[in-house]
Amino acid sequence: MKRFITACLIIVLSVLGCMKQQQHSASKTIGVSLLTRQHVFYKDLEEGLSTAAAKEGYELILTSGDFDLGKQSSQIEDFITRKVDAIIISPVDSRGIGPAILKANDANIPVFTADIAAQEGNVICHIASDNVAGGRLAGEYLAKILSGKGNVAVIDQPTLTSVLDRVQGFKDAIAKYPGITIVADVNGEGRRDKAIEVASDILQAHHDLNGIFGINDDSALGALDAVQQFNRKNVNIIGYDATPPAVDAIVKSTALKADVIQYPKKIGETTIGEIRQYFSGASVPKVVPVEVGIVDKEALQKASTP
Repeated sequence: MKRFITACLIIVLSVLGCMKQQQHSASKTIGVSLLTRQHVFYKDLEEGLSTAAAKEGYELILTSGDFDLGKQSSQIEDFITRKVDAIIISPVDSRGIGPAILKANDANIPVFTADIAAQEGNVICHIASDNVAGGRLAGEYLAKILSGKGNVAVIDQPTLTSVLDRVQGFKDAIAKYPGITIVADVNGEGRRDKAIEVASDILQAHHDLNGIFGINDDSALGALDAVQQFNRKNVNIIGYDATPPAVDAIVKSTALKADVIQYPKKIGETTIGEIRQYFSGASVPKVVPVEVGIVDKEALQKASTP
C-alpha cells in the first residue's frame, strides 16, 4: 500500500512539474519602447501595460525613446536580437520609426503601436485614444466660449500621428463656425519650454487673439505661462490630457478653461488584451479606438464632490 501511495505521489509531482514547465515555456516576452516615461500620461500607460501583462504572465522589457528616434530605433533592434515575442511602440517619430518596424517585420516579430501610430511598416494593431473625436471636443468647447467668433491659434506637434488627428478634429469643429479664424498653427514640440516661446511669438503677432488649442498639457501650460506673462485677459486655452497640473490650473479659474481627458491605463490594458488575442490565434482589428472626454471647472468640481 505504501509503495502504491508513493508511486501515486511520484506521478502527481511529475504531472505538476510538467504543468509548471509548460506554463513557463508558454510565457511571452514583450519589448516596449514608449515615447517617454516622465510624462504623467505615459506613466499611467505603463501602469496599464504592466498590470495587464502581469495577469497574463507576460514579461515586459520596458524602455523609453525619450524623444530620440535613434535611441528608440536601437531599442527595437535590441528587442529583435533578444527574439521577443512581440513589440509595443509609442513612436518618437511616426514616419521615422518605419525602418525599425520593417526590421521587426523581417524578423517575424509582431508589432503593436500604443497612443501614437506609425506611418510605415506592418503594424498588427494600433490602440489609441480617439484623437479626432478629442480634437472635435476641444474645438466645440472653444467655439462655445467664444460664441462662435474670434481668432484662435494651435500649438502643434506635427511629427506625431496622434497630434495630426487631434488638430484635424479641432479644425473640423472650428470650420463649422465661419466667425472663427485660425490665425496660427505652430510647432511647440510637445514641450512646455518650447510652447512658452511659440505662444509668446503668437501673442505678440496677434493682439486680437482670443483662443489657443494646446495639443497636450505641456503645450497648454506653456501657452498659459505666456498668456500670464503678457497679462492677456481675453485669451482662452483648451488643453489635452487632463494631467494634475492642468486640472489644478482649470480649477483655479486661469485662462486654461478645459482639457480633453484620455484614459492611458485603459489604452495599456487594451493593448495587452489585443496581444493576447493575437497570441491565441484570434483575429485582431487594425485599429482600436479608446474613448475620450472633456472636463472643465464645473465637471471637475462635481467629480470631487462626495
